[in-house]
Amino acid sequence: MKIFASIPSDEIVLEPPLGWFSLRLADLWTYRELLYFLIWRDLKVRYKQTILGAGWAILQPVLSMIVFSIIYGKLGKLPSDGIPYPVFSFAALLPWQLFSRALGDASSSLITNQNMVTKISFPRLFLPSSSVLSGLVDFGISFLVLIGLMFFYHIQFSWHVLMLPVFIFMALLSVMAVGLWLSALNVQYRDIKYVTPFLIQIWLYATPIAYSSSLIPKAWKPLYGLNPMTGVVDGFRWALLGQAHQIDSTFYISMVIILVLFVSGLIYFQRMEQTFADLV
Repeated sequence: MKIFASIPSDEIVLEPPLGWFSLRLADLWTYRELLYFLIWRDLKVRYKQTILGAGWAILQPVLSMIVFSIIYGKLGKLPSDGIPYPVFSFAALLPWQLFSRALGDASSSLITNQNMVTKISFPRLFLPSSSVLSGLVDFGISFLVLIGLMFFYHIQFSWHVLMLPVFIFMALLSVMAVGLWLSALNVQYRDIKYVTPFLIQIWLYATPIAYSSSLIPKAWKPLYGLNPMTGVVDGFRWALLGQAHQIDSTFYISMVIILVLFVSGLIYFQRMEQTFADLV
């Protein structure tokens, strides 16, 4: 079924996607300016009428680092691979804060923007994407804190830091993969919004943030690698802390899981996209 909308000296034809899976890259490029607008809007809404503004991007990971350093570093005396525990934990909190914050926003993006979904024709993929990409601003601010910590503890960057953009991309891909699934499911099953905070909380303890993945028994490594954030966090520590932390087979397993989740999430999101306006 085709829908025709007449505008001066032009005609727009809106059609459902053809085939089982089509990215419709032409539509994504045509509406690219909308994505920029959505990212900028998310940033303004996030810190609107706040006292600290963008300072929350620093305060949240710093407070988490302090709590982890006291409970797990001082009291629990967990090993940190020879790295001062504040730096060890903060290097993992960087990708985790990006993941957890963006996942919470992306999972509810379609419901939050239901007026746009029901009244405007545009690639719905932009809604979870803007939630994910806007998190890069907070990540950049927090990264400056990490540089200060490494300078304070006299830890130098190695050549591994050149690989950091790859792991940042994998962090974005992982949150986008899970976010596509949750945002589409949230339209059909509204109790997903109650499950997501609990899922993020459990996910935190299942990810090697407060502890090193070297503590995991070798027999459990393949199972542990099924957590996509395991590979991302290990990759960040390897890139930022150099030879002090090594990556193993769990990293490659996590990368495969991220790609599988992302591709399947894209397929599911696109198939559900035709019903978003009716269900939201």
